[in-house]
Amino acid sequence: MEKGISLFAVGHASSLLLAITFIVCVVFDLLFPQAAMYQVWLKLLPGFEWLSWQSFLLGLVESYGYGWYFALIWVPLYNLAASRQGKKRASDSRGWK
Repeated sequence: MEKGISLFAVGHASSLLLAITFIVCVVFDLLFPQAAMYQVWLKLLPGFEWLSWQSFLLGLVESYGYGWYFALIWVPLYNLAASRQGKKRASDSRGWK
């Protein structure tokens, strides 16, 4: 039986991607206030306000949490689909239809 992708690897990778993206966006908004995107964060991150340390940390934690939300849904679905595809290929290679 084939092993599926790791929930922990995808969870941490997705969460780090979103957390780093959040940091980059906050820095971008501070450097280029005329092109600020923080209004989007206000809608996507409950409790986030522009900008205090507490709000920044809350946005960082929520961004990390969204990565785990994605992983908890996507990884089992992917592993299920890959498992079914693997079983189908195995039966096709044996001449079963």
